[in-house]
Amino acid sequence: MAITTGASRLGTSSFSDTNPIELRPNWTTEDAKPIIQAVYRQVLGNDYLMASERLTSFESLLSNGQLTVREFVRAVAKSELYKRKFLYPHFQTRVIELNFKHLLGRAPYDEAEVIEHLDRYQNQGFEADIDSYIDSVEYESNFGDSIVPYYRGFATQTGQKTVGFTRMFRLYRGYANSDRAQVGGTASRLATELARNSASSIIAPSGGGTGFAYRPAERGVVPNRVFGSAVAGSSDRLYRIEVAGLNLPRYPKVRRINRELIVPYEQLSNTLQQINKMGGRVASVTLAQ
Repeated sequence: MAITTGASRLGTSSFSDTNPIELRPNWTTEDAKPIIQAVYRQVLGNDYLMASERLTSFESLLSNGQLTVREFVRAVAKSELYKRKFLYPHFQTRVIELNFKHLLGRAPYDEAEVIEHLDRYQNQGFEADIDSYIDSVEYESNFGDSIVPYYRGFATQTGQKTVGFTRMFRLYRGYANSDRAQVGGTASRLATELARNSASSIIAPSGGGTGFAYRPAERGVVPNRVFGSAVAGSSDRLYRIEVAGLNLPRYPKVRRINRELIVPYEQLSNTLQQINKMGGRVASVTLAQ
């Protein structure tokens, strides 16, 4: 059963249709492989992992039965790999939001939860704060030693607050998105709502006018540019590409340019490649006409 009647439009269908991933008794080495991949995907926020970055020693310990799934999750969350991706580049409030998402599968409910983890981080350090999530009663009751953490914030469960559903959409930007590729960058997603103790709005998914990951320019000004509309033989289909964080090759160097590009279908692929080379982030691709 779908989480909501609009699950397909909200991008949550993949979670409503999938059971939690668990390392069951009498498992084999082959059974451990999808568990390892699922832990990387969840704890690293669906970010791309190179072969050289894999924590092979911990993978081996899990495969040999010397680590539980819970302890493998702990090892990944405390690793230098995790710190490089999520601790060092981000503000601490954003780090806490990501820790909640990655380790407990939900968003923070209120400002008190964030303050508690801020205090622990400042007084006891990052690793002690990671332990507080994984050793919590909440983690134990939902995941135990054998289940890979998953996004619980989309479903109504015992002990879950309703406000967590709307706030989860501030942290989750779609199944194909990663936590390091979001348009919002390193800024906190929930600071304003938590400070006001107010619910977050749910933003429509990609394909609509606003796009699941789309954020308009702060000043509401987005330059327009049309590519190739007069090229002989081009189709009548035009696509609007919303781009954020574009790094233009000019001097002095200007970063974080927001731009809207309108291109014919034939040039769509090449344009997306150029945006990627210039360090831009595609917020949405929609049909312009």
